[in-house]
Amino acid sequence: MAASTFFIPSVNMIGSGCLEDAAKTMKEHGLHHALIVTDKVLNGIGVVAQVQALLAAQNIESCVYDGTHPNPTTENVKQGLTLLREHHCDCVVSLGGGSPHDCAKGIALVAANGGEIKDYEGVDRSAKPQLPVVAINTTAGTASEMTRFCIITDEARHIKMAIVDKHVTPILSVNDPHLMAGMPKGLTAATGMDALTHAIEAYVSSAANPITDACALKAATMIAESLRDAVNDGQNMQARENMAYAQFLAGMAFNNASLGYVHAMAHQLGGFYNLPHGVCNAVLLPHVQEFNTQVAAGRLKDIAAAMGVDVAGLNDEQGAAACIAAIRQLAKDVGIPAGLRDLQVKEEDFATLATNALNDACGFTNPIQASHEQIVAIFKAAM
Repeated sequence: MAASTFFIPSVNMIGSGCLEDAAKTMKEHGLHHALIVTDKVLNGIGVVAQVQALLAAQNIESCVYDGTHPNPTTENVKQGLTLLREHHCDCVVSLGGGSPHDCAKGIALVAANGGEIKDYEGVDRSAKPQLPVVAINTTAGTASEMTRFCIITDEARHIKMAIVDKHVTPILSVNDPHLMAGMPKGLTAATGMDALTHAIEAYVSSAANPITDACALKAATMIAESLRDAVNDGQNMQARENMAYAQFLAGMAFNNASLGYVHAMAHQLGGFYNLPHGVCNAVLLPHVQEFNTQVAAGRLKDIAAAMGVDVAGLNDEQGAAACIAAIRQLAKDVGIPAGLRDLQVKEEDFATLATNALNDACGFTNPIQASHEQIVAIFKAAM
């Protein structure tokens, strides 16, 4: 087995009521002035004010950038960076789901290293750690609050840049399920399927190891058991907390084993059409795993078992088919669109999308390499 390095924030708080503890921890770190990076929805419903009050109680001043787009852009990073510098902030607090977290990471990375966010596209391109980032999560899916991944849309090229850098890992992640209770069904479903994608791609990854395997399998089990309940009843706090733990476990897995073609392809759909990331993942997931079956059937059989499928008596290929069927059934049960056609994706764009996906996949660890024609074929199958 090759040597591996395991990345994770130094402090991670999960469970009901942990938000207040997070503010106290920030004070202990000697932080004084925070830029809160969020979106207009969370600002409008008062969640930002709640966080500001907790920070103020610890004598931490704050200012707010709430312009983050659902797919954060290079311009979002520039705008937030300008505000951070104007107010001489010494840290960044991201509040929301993957979009505010990624935007905050981009701001903090450029603040510490200079240049523009596009300078850091790729793997470990920065010279020094970003400003301290405290990531307060309000969704259960992306795990961006605890990873070294930062995805920013380059508006000029209409692509999502993957920045994979140990220096963008937050110093503190916060998953308080009470902040997730207000998530609408569609967002709960999309982020939950995003987490399942993280678990599965990490488990079949060529960089998987025993630690990531354990995290991925437990995540798949918890998602299969709790996502339907979280979608059907957003006030089911046990289901919400289970999903908070599950998405964190999936994050631990992919933060270290990396991802595969589902994400490489979903990034292109999101950047090209401005589509929701979790939905793109959910639609592509079974089709990419059908492609992966030729080398990872046994691993997919393990996932099927983790999701509660009885695989006794099945060979690896049959177990992989059962896994893909379970993925499709879960996606259907939580209301994911049936295919890319429902998302207004156009077949004439597949050649460009495939080229960009293969470029994006250079830093990923899919268990088998695909040609341009094979990626196009997967896109077509997902229509």
